Amino acid sequence: MSKADLYQRLDRVSEITLTVKGRKSGRDIHRPVWFVHEGNTLYLLPVQGTDTNWYKNFQVNPTLKISANGAETTVRGKPITDSDRVDYVVSKFKSKYGEGDVKKYYPKTDVAVEVPL
Repeated sequence: MSKADLYQRLDRVSEITLTVKGRKSGRDIHRPVWFVHEGNTLYLLPVQGTDTNWYKNFQVNPTLKISANGAETTVRGKPITDSDRVDYVVSKFKSKYGEGDVKKYYPKTDVAVEVPL
């Protein structure tokens, strides 16, 4: 699948399936997550920040599988811990999903994940 096809699918959905390897079990763990797609980058915001289980798994193994509307790709993410950059990602989430829902569903925003596509 081409990047253009993946980008089109990302632009048509508000939620993707994120797959991480369990840090203890080694099994694939699938989670629906919100995201922001900007250029060649996907941004993820763990719901409970650094306390989020998928983020803890990601810290052990940064390989992620992204599934969007039938398209799948495997990528390596990078943690964003700089507070200004995290705030930037949070602002993008607020623009896409609404400030009220982001405040409601993301009570701890101490980290984000950057996923180069």
